[in-house]
Amino acid sequence: MSTLTDLLAEHTKLSGAAVDHLQLVVAEWQLLSDLSFADFVMWVPLDDDKFLCVAQARPTTAPTAHPEDVVGSEVDSDEHPQLRRAMDESRICREEDPRWHLGVPVRRETIPVRLGKQVIAVLSRSTNLAVPRVPSPLEISYLGSAADLCQMIADGTFPAPEPSPDVHTSPRVGDGLIRLDPSGAVVFASPNALSAFHRMGHASDLVGVHLAPLTRSLIGDPFDATEVAQRIRQALEGQPSMRMEAESRRGAAVLFRALPLRPRGQAAGAIVLCRDVTEVRRRDRALMSKDATIREIHHRVKNNLQTVAALLRLQSRRLSNPEAKEALAESVRRVTSIALVHETLSMSVDERVDLDDVVDKVIPMMSDVAVTETQVSVRREGGFGIVPAEIATPLVMVLTELVQNAFEHAYAPGQRGEVVVHSERSAKWLDVTITDDGKGLPQGFSLERTDRLGLQIVRTLVDSELRGSLSLRRRPRGGTEAVLRVPLRGRR
Repeated sequence: MSTLTDLLAEHTKLSGAAVDHLQLVVAEWQLLSDLSFADFVMWVPLDDDKFLCVAQARPTTAPTAHPEDVVGSEVDSDEHPQLRRAMDESRICREEDPRWHLGVPVRRETIPVRLGKQVIAVLSRSTNLAVPRVPSPLEISYLGSAADLCQMIADGTFPAPEPSPDVHTSPRVGDGLIRLDPSGAVVFASPNALSAFHRMGHASDLVGVHLAPLTRSLIGDPFDATEVAQRIRQALEGQPSMRMEAESRRGAAVLFRALPLRPRGQAAGAIVLCRDVTEVRRRDRALMSKDATIREIHHRVKNNLQTVAALLRLQSRRLSNPEAKEALAESVRRVTSIALVHETLSMSVDERVDLDDVVDKVIPMMSDVAVTETQVSVRREGGFGIVPAEIATPLVMVLTELVQNAFEHAYAPGQRGEVVVHSERSAKWLDVTITDDGKGLPQGFSLERTDRLGLQIVRTLVDSELRGSLSLRRRPRGGTEAVLRVPLRGRR
């Protein structure tokens, strides 16, 4: 489906400022739809006396009047004369009698969208009348607030010229709404709003109370208390505000957003949206604490592994047997490679590992602890990307064992050569090829029957931990090629 920007660019010659203003209207109009208990449809005029629908919104507080998708459709002035009237007369036009639409009685109104002195679009407000409603204080307050905001759209004073970056995470009508008169006193508070203030510590009703000083007295942090009270007062003075979160003295966390009501430039008070997010913040803190604990565990495991590696090095220095020294050197390499993975996890927030970073640290380490007197370099090609923690450790172990196997068995002492670690990643697989230009595999070699400890470790990890496949084969031009395939689908 085409976006609002695409439709405007394709069918109109509106300026960038006009397009930006319509984007602001669409960003805010879910509030209008919920307050009005009605669908909103945005129409822009075309050259041939037709109007194109470029966006629509459905209410969450009432049944929709437009179950069908009307974005991209066109109507002419004969089908919807109110659109032309709203454009020409630059005022809100209301229909006297409801119309039937898809078997449902619908009342339609049109609201001109003004930018400066120009009407750039028209909003159609369609109310489903099939469900009868008994007027209640909530409905009266909602509809009154919606009427003021719609008039401000026709005046060109809503939404504010400066976009609000947090409009999509701000409190909504159903979360809690408070209507203030021009003096700042509460004339209506929805049940959810009243519940939020009760949780903050206000025990009685809100109607008749001046909201700014009350809210200031309930919030624990002095700076936040002053900021919230100031934003409520600014809304009463006609200045819009962005969302703000504050915590009460009792530990309740509440989101606030204040919007001025100034139809035709006359002060009519403000509406304050609020949402109780106490439980959400508690879960966030619990998750942060859990993540911090996991990272601390990885950090301590890394420290312990480094201690083990240091002890093995000390023990190796006290030995004179070359085979024993070689075995301890291999153990140091294996332990250190695992420690590098845990070091990366200790700095990760989502139990995922940047394998390129780990491999780039492991490769120099393997060259340093190589036990053969070779002059072999190691080079990485391609990218491994981000992998889940559960496969990071066995994968790094497999790579280090295969590279070390090339060091030890592919080259004679003093021989020059190069080992290349090449990786390719797709949506389903991680394919790694490790090649050397050494003497190649011995005759009759079998990966399944080999007695080398390193290759036995590799085979076990590939089968049991990685659920992948591995093959070793001769290269046509000499040397050996190890081909590893690890499945990625189903892993996070």
